[in-house]
Amino acid sequence: MGRKRLITDSFQVVKKRKRGSKEVQEAQTPAQVTVQAESPLQEAAQPEQLEWLKQFDLCWQYGPCTGITRLQRWERADLLGLSPPATVRELLLKHSRDPLVIYSLWHEYAL
Repeated sequence: MGRKRLITDSFQVVKKRKRGSKEVQEAQTPAQVTVQAESPLQEAAQPEQLEWLKQFDLCWQYGPCTGITRLQRWERADLLGLSPPATVRELLLKHSRDPLVIYSLWHEYAL
């Protein structure tokens, strides 16, 4: 008897090249956001400040937060007379370039 036929007998084996180093692949994934302060004057948000923002996201009293930034949500709630916390707005304006502050908890999830 002969040898057992393999799929590679009919089709050529093509090996794919690696697309680059691990660092390049990590930089291209949209789920990961690197946080870097762009100016030395702007400091990163503290964990307790991020907790305030998280609680703001979880409070449905101010409406849904998917598809918009936290500041847009705060302004919408203020226009509707829902009295959002002023400390949240201050944090959003103070850390206006920090992606952890700008976007809500569900920013990375598809709508």
